[in-house]
Amino acid sequence: MRNLASLALVATLAIPATNVMAKEDESSDQPVPETLGFVEWVVMNDTGLRLKARLDTGAKTSSLHAVNVEEFKKDNEEWVKFQLPLGDHEDQPSEGDLEHEDVVLEFERPIHRTVLIKRKGAPSQRRYVVNMEFCIAGTIHETQFSLTDRGNFSYPILLGRRFMRDDNILIDSADSFIAELDCEYNTLEEIALQAD
Repeated sequence: MRNLASLALVATLAIPATNVMAKEDESSDQPVPETLGFVEWVVMNDTGLRLKARLDTGAKTSSLHAVNVEEFKKDNEEWVKFQLPLGDHEDQPSEGDLEHEDVVLEFERPIHRTVLIKRKGAPSQRRYVVNMEFCIAGTIHETQFSLTDRGNFSYPILLGRRFMRDDNILIDSADSFIAELDCEYNTLEEIALQAD
């Protein structure tokens, strides 16, 4: 009788161990997370504009520096147009005498949604959210950006948790600019020619 109880106990213990091994095997198929620094270079896909981005686990939605944000209708859909003045963040490499403040990029995007942002010591602010493609660490991504004036901030782009979760990104909070691959970008002069 004792031998049968021992066999039953051994068989019961063997079942969970098998399940654990199966879970480990399944997880090995998952892509390995990419580790980036808390600040990295980002290149906006449609312009070749290179900007510094802060990766912030305290923010859910990413945000992009934008001024003169205006809603309008296009083909019976809600769109938004906005400007990104390059003089507010002079990160774009230049090969000539063109000044950053002389270049203002204009964008039009469909409105994905709006968000109400609660701000400490200031009234809540409603922001438009648009989808935009960008390159970071040599890879193209798309995420939602809320549009806000970040002219007084050090970084024109903030990448939030939604981007990190969707694209399997880990953050090294002690280091910056650690991406192993770069993204191609345009010079200030090339961007100005495209904008004309």
